[in-house]
Amino acid sequence: MALPHASPGQAIDVRPLGAALPQHKTTALFKAGDLEVMRLVLPAGRSLPVHQVAGEITVQCIEGVLDVTVEGTSHRLQAGELLYLAGGVPHGVTALQDASALVTVALRR
Repeated sequence: MALPHASPGQAIDVRPLGAALPQHKTTALFKAGDLEVMRLVLPAGRSLPVHQVAGEITVQCIEGVLDVTVEGTSHRLQAGELLYLAGGVPHGVTALQDASALVTVALRR
């Protein structure tokens, strides 16, 4: 069963999960015509393999520490930091500590 996405005008809680992080999974918060927003949840040591998407991306670390590898260059993101990626750029993500992040993707049709 798919989780419902937020409706326009609906507030979404993206505060740090804290001690509850291990019980959460990555979820899509909403998807509109040109934009998708997800909450990425990664326990320490877990990763997303190198991949790419057509549209631009932002990764905003909410809690923990993430290593985002972009075309072979490592970027360490801590809580409060945001990384912008151009569309089509290969990237991978590894949690150096239990972490959650807000990921936005500009959808290309």
